[in-house]
Amino acid sequence: MSALFSPIKLRGLALPNRIMVAPMCQYSAENGEANDWHFVHIGNLALSGAAMFCIEATAVEAIGRITPGCLGLWNDATEAALKPIMASVRKRARIAVAMQLAHAGRKASSHRPWEGGQLIPTSEGGWQPEGPSAVPHKEGEAAPLALDTLGLARVAEAFVAAAKRADRLGIDALELHCAHGYLLHQFLSPISNKRTDQYGGSLQNRMRFPLEVFDAIRAVFPDHKPVGIKVSATDWVEGGWDLRQAIEFAQELKKRGVDWIDASSGGVSPLQKIPLGPGYQVPFAKAIKEATGVATMAVGLITEARHAEDIIASGKADMVALARAMLYDPRWGWHAAAELGGEVEAPPQYWRSQPSTQKALFGATTFGTR
Repeated sequence: MSALFSPIKLRGLALPNRIMVAPMCQYSAENGEANDWHFVHIGNLALSGAAMFCIEATAVEAIGRITPGCLGLWNDATEAALKPIMASVRKRARIAVAMQLAHAGRKASSHRPWEGGQLIPTSEGGWQPEGPSAVPHKEGEAAPLALDTLGLARVAEAFVAAAKRADRLGIDALELHCAHGYLLHQFLSPISNKRTDQYGGSLQNRMRFPLEVFDAIRAVFPDHKPVGIKVSATDWVEGGWDLRQAIEFAQELKKRGVDWIDASSGGVSPLQKIPLGPGYQVPFAKAIKEATGVATMAVGLITEARHAEDIIASGKADMVALARAMLYDPRWGWHAAAELGGEVEAPPQYWRSQPSTQKALFGATTFGTR
């Protein structure tokens, strides 16, 4: 039996395989509101054969968007825009739907990647980013405002409010974005966090705000629904956040009932030097899993079915999350199941697409017509 296509349970959520469609920013929302692009994107990948689809990084307040096109969930309008999309997915697919809650912090107010990705000045329609400290992401950029006590409380409450809205939408699981140089990662990293109060300095202090946000979300999201977290396991910069600290953070999260840790890396500094290659971040998932016993997801240039199978079968991680591979091949799960001897859910309208040389990929052996 394929390890990749074996079931897994995350709290009360039973998944038929170990594949998640990773959250992928689309930079295509309007005022934070999902639109017809999200209908196409989410509806398409809901039929990928993965057990779970994670909605892209969803800003918990308007100034927490990376770009003006980023998806949000901070008011009734942004919530309402997602309702018909969720209804369509529920009607046409059996995939579990997660959502990644996020705040960009000092990396907010940026152009879309295909527009250069640089900071948008307020004089050109941007807004004032905030962060743990008044330290710019890139040399020469304007500094963010350092969050004060009231600001921290506002941001934490925004995460809580978004978690409640996600539950009302019927979201099955949440992933807290604490990676890629965004706000919660900025608190963790000594590169971006220069505070001298209880939220800066020591590792315990730098972990404090992200842990407070996790606790606040876990307290309001239904107990039977899982809450995971995405972390950058290293900054890839000397003197920055590293795997040792990430493991200590994971140990604290375990005490709080975290359901998975999605182990990524980088993003907090343009000085990072990342040795890219297939599965280059898998060792982080393996190390965190071995040190803590928490379920982990492996991410990062995983494109081949047998590579994903080996990651799960060898115990390096409990799940794999695919992004670019899914965009390139929206039926990646089907093709992996065919190669590995697995079985996937698919709508009956598509059953006849299976080549006659393959085994019963969809669990259906006949398709009659009159």
